[in-house]
Amino acid sequence: MSDQAFYSGLQSKLETLRTEGLFKPERVIASRQGSEVVSQDGRTLINMCANNYLGLSGDRETSDAAAAALEKYGYGLSSVRFICGTQTVHKELEQKLSEFLGTEDTILYAAAFDANGGVFEPLFDENDAIISDALNHASIIDGVRLCKAARYRYANNDMADLEKQLVAATEAGKRHKIIVTDGVFSMDGTIAQLDKIVALAEKYGALTMIDESHASGFMGKTGRGTHEHCGVIGKIDIITGTLGKALGGAMGGFTSGRKEVIETLRQKSRPYLFSNTLAPMIAGASLAVLDRISKSTELRDRLMDNTAYFRKEIERIGFTIKPGTHPVVPVMLFDAPIAQKFAARMFELGVLLSGFFYPVVPMGQARVRVQLSAAHTREQLDTVLKAFEQAGKELGILKNQ
Repeated sequence: MSDQAFYSGLQSKLETLRTEGLFKPERVIASRQGSEVVSQDGRTLINMCANNYLGLSGDRETSDAAAAALEKYGYGLSSVRFICGTQTVHKELEQKLSEFLGTEDTILYAAAFDANGGVFEPLFDENDAIISDALNHASIIDGVRLCKAARYRYANNDMADLEKQLVAATEAGKRHKIIVTDGVFSMDGTIAQLDKIVALAEKYGALTMIDESHASGFMGKTGRGTHEHCGVIGKIDIITGTLGKALGGAMGGFTSGRKEVIETLRQKSRPYLFSNTLAPMIAGASLAVLDRISKSTELRDRLMDNTAYFRKEIERIGFTIKPGTHPVVPVMLFDAPIAQKFAARMFELGVLLSGFFYPVVPMGQARVRVQLSAAHTREQLDTVLKAFEQAGKELGILKNQ
C-alpha cells in the first residue's frame, strides 16, 4: 500500500464522474427477474431494462428445469471441458442449438463475451483480414485485438463503406477475409443488413460472422435469429450468441458453425480450454427453453405486439426514438446528465430503466434504453407510458410542450 497516489488518483476520477453526472449507479433488486421486480427498498417497480425478451428469466417453468438438472447433474464440475467437465447435458444442448440455428456444430462457453473473445485468434493470423462494424459489441472488439489479423472497420451498417474495406483487404492480398457484425446493435436496436452483407461476402470471397445475443429466440418468423429475419439461414459461417438474454437469462454463450470451425475452437480457443464448464443446471434449463420456443411462437409474437404498441405510443407522447421494429427502444435525450436525471425520476415513479451516455454511446447521443418483454402486460406498459409523460413534462423535454 505504498503508492497512495494510485488510490487518490482513482478516487479523483470517480468524483469527476459523479460531478459530471456520468457515474453509473447499480439498482439493487431483491426479487427474481421479471416484468415487475422488488427493489432493495421494498418498492415494486415495472422493469423496462432487462434483456428478458421472452420473459423466461424468472419463469417458473425455466427454474423448474434448472432445478431438475441441478438434481441430476449436480451444482458444478470443478473442471474444464476437455479434462472431466463434459456431461451429456452439454452435448445435448450443443446439438439442440445447432438444430435451432441451422448449423453443423456448436461449442458452449461460460459467457458470450468469452465466445467472441475466443473465436478469432485460433482461426485467423497476420495473413488474414477481419472487417468489423464500427458499432460492434465490446467483446468482438476485444476478441479482434487478441488476433494478429489485419483490422478493417466500416461505418455502422454502411454497405458502401463495407465494400470499400473489402476492396482494401483484397488489394492487400489477404488470404482469408471475414465480415463481422452484431445481428442487432444493442444500443440502437438496429438490425444488420445481412442479406446485403452476404451478397458482398460472396462477391469478394469473404466469410461472415454475426453476434446474435440480441436476436436468438425471437428475431425472425420462428425466432431463429437475424439470419432468419433477413432470409440468409445457412449462409452465415459463424454465429455467436448468449444464453443470458432471451434464452433463459442466466449466463453462458456459444459459437456455432461448420464442424471444422467448432472442432478447431475446441482444440485452441483459450476461454474454452481454461474456463470452468458451464453449470449443468443452466445447460438443462436452456434445453427446456429451446424445446419450448421451438414448439410455439406465442412468446415471440407477444413480444413483437408489445414492441409495436410501445413504439407507437412513446412517439405520440412526444419523445424521439430510434426507428425500427426491435424490442430495444432507445428514447433519445441527447444530454448525459438529463438522461441520468430522467432515469432517476422514473425510478421514483416506479419504473426501472437506465441512462446510457458516452463512451457507451456516441457523444451527444445520450438516452434511456427501454427493453420490451413478452412478460409485460398492456396495463404495465400504459403505466410506464404515463410515467414517461410525467417525467418528460417535469424536465421540459417533450417535443409537443
